Amino acid sequence: MRARLPRLDRDVFATAARRVMTRCDELARVTATPGSIERVYLSPEHARVNRLAAEWMREAGMTTWQDAAGNQVGRIDPFTGSGTGSGNGPGSGGGDRAPSSVEVPALMIGSHLDTVPDAGRFDGIVGVLMALEVVRLVTRDAASMPFALEVIAFSDEEGTRFGKALLGSSAVAGQWDDDWWTLTDAEGTTLREAFLEFGLDPGRIGEAARRPEELAGYLEAHIEQGPELDRRGESLAVVSSIASARRFQLVVEGEARHAGGTPYDMRRDALLGASEAALAVERICRGEHHIIGTVGQLEAFPGAVNIVPGEARFSLDLRGEFDGQRDRVWDEISRDLDGIMGRRGLRWRAREIHNAAAVMCAPLLRDIVREGILSTLPDGAPEPATIFSRAGHDGMAIGAITDVGMLFLRNPDGISHHPDESVSAGDVELGIRALAESVLHLAAEPR
Repeated sequence: MRARLPRLDRDVFATAARRVMTRCDELARVTATPGSIERVYLSPEHARVNRLAAEWMREAGMTTWQDAAGNQVGRIDPFTGSGTGSGNGPGSGGGDRAPSSVEVPALMIGSHLDTVPDAGRFDGIVGVLMALEVVRLVTRDAASMPFALEVIAFSDEEGTRFGKALLGSSAVAGQWDDDWWTLTDAEGTTLREAFLEFGLDPGRIGEAARRPEELAGYLEAHIEQGPELDRRGESLAVVSSIASARRFQLVVEGEARHAGGTPYDMRRDALLGASEAALAVERICRGEHHIIGTVGQLEAFPGAVNIVPGEARFSLDLRGEFDGQRDRVWDEISRDLDGIMGRRGLRWRAREIHNAAAVMCAPLLRDIVREGILSTLPDGAPEPATIFSRAGHDGMAIGAITDVGMLFLRNPDGISHHPDESVSAGDVELGIRALAESVLHLAAEPR
């Protein structure tokens, strides 16, 4: 399929990429922790980046609003090729409501602006900013498109503050669980209290939900967060699916006793049991295909240097390409932990805190992303890579209400969730062109 963007000087794309990189730097300065990047849900930093995003959306000719979950949204409608202004919502510099009448469905493009602690500056952020550049590039064509374009900056993909990922996109997908209102952050603030402090109304959370008929699909550009593209020496890839994920908090109970006076044959050391469990997770998952298990937190109690730990608590993040395979591995891990704790005279229990099914990217959206990437390659180049995403994304929630497609960008050595996370301006330039071409290919499809 031929490229659908008008012939533009390469400087247009290079300028767009430079603007994305500059804005990534600007957003990186909005942080709760000087010297590193940290932006969490419903924080002053969340409000500041929403205001910046709203300003940039309006510069691109979009209507802006902040929805009832704190997501920042911009929209440009067909037939006019422009937005219609903005309201005045709390915290964002935009309105607090969606357009009251949706005459045509919208193709939603975006990612998230929240971060993990001590984050890099591109995870999520680059996808939101690339989406804005796509709107700039296709504005001339927007008037004749069969759908509106919306750019969304999701507010809480990472789950850093309240321990529950995908809060922003879950609200958009109509999957908000009222039990979440009692979640607390490290300071003891509940999610409900944080909503009120931010200027949002918990009673209106349902207004963030979108209906399937309002959307034509969801596209997201994101750094790979893995090394495959870097190893292949390629810039872009089509995403085939987003990993299924389960997260657990596990507790091991033993007996706290004097470190000097308790011989080894009498010890019921909870920390050693948890440590052996962590090694079992690694051993079992390494023997599987496309299964990743990570113990990212481990604490011992009472935590004194001269006491055998009587309790240990640790986390488990378990991901897989397919739900059934992931669940089978969890069953195997559970049996292994039964054996470990039994040998050591320990007890263990697990509480599941997150469960997300795998999301398969829609065939049509995979095809148009592939065409978009091909438009950036020379004639005769090999087919673009197709990669399964081991990381979770907002598309996992949005997939409940519309088709999802994703474009991956190379990030050197696969480093992410770390200050050394990076992506090149050249790859961003290619990604912007590929994403814009993808939108135009979708617009040309029969309804």
